[in-house]
Amino acid sequence: MGKLYLLPNVLGDGTIEGVIPPGVRERIKTIKVFATENAKNTRRYLKQLDREIVIDELTFLDLNEHSDQRQVEAILPYLDEGDVGVISEAGCPGIADPGAELVELAHRHGVEVVPLVGPSSILLALIASGCTGQRFAFNGYLPVNKGERARALRAYERQSAAEDRTQVFIETPYRNVQLFEEMLAVLSPATRLTIARDITTGDEWIRTRTVKEWRGEHPDIHKHPAIFVFHAGGRG
Repeated sequence: MGKLYLLPNVLGDGTIEGVIPPGVRERIKTIKVFATENAKNTRRYLKQLDREIVIDELTFLDLNEHSDQRQVEAILPYLDEGDVGVISEAGCPGIADPGAELVELAHRHGVEVVPLVGPSSILLALIASGCTGQRFAFNGYLPVNKGERARALRAYERQSAAEDRTQVFIETPYRNVQLFEEMLAVLSPATRLTIARDITTGDEWIRTRTVKEWRGEHPDIHKHPAIFVFHAGGRG
């Protein structure tokens, strides 16, 4: 039986050597079957890793947000024959990306799961924020509805203050500005807010300010991948 490898991907263009360790790149080159969100993008990524990789010798299986249980289970037989690698669109599979269902299934069937080191924009933003990393929560996407989003922000801010907890969020890039403006309107002036944009790329930009200090600023975050981090009260 093969192993299920959780393979890191880059967070942006031109960053492979800086964020994917050599040993990980060598391991990826040994894998012939990939469960992936987007086969076309995965092929391009593999060619960037090594132009000598023969794409036609590889097998690509769909594993995305639309995959149902039957499609996930259909990947198991490939593990009877050898290793399978999971690649998400960016960063690490299973963190704000598909992969967890296949990993859970692999554990139930006695398949060894091997996570490989690579960039996670969520963790990189957290450690660069200056907010506490002792207690934190990744909350994914906030509600799209403005009223529900405002209520969610207030609830997360109360939890942050009460539990000394850092809150981490992601947003669709074209909604970044809308979320930023909503945070400035809803959160307490003293709450510390971090914006981490284009992490690990040549356009990386990370700043932490209080909400009060952010007011009047217009960070260039429209249509840029970004992570939002905030902490209310205390030193964290």
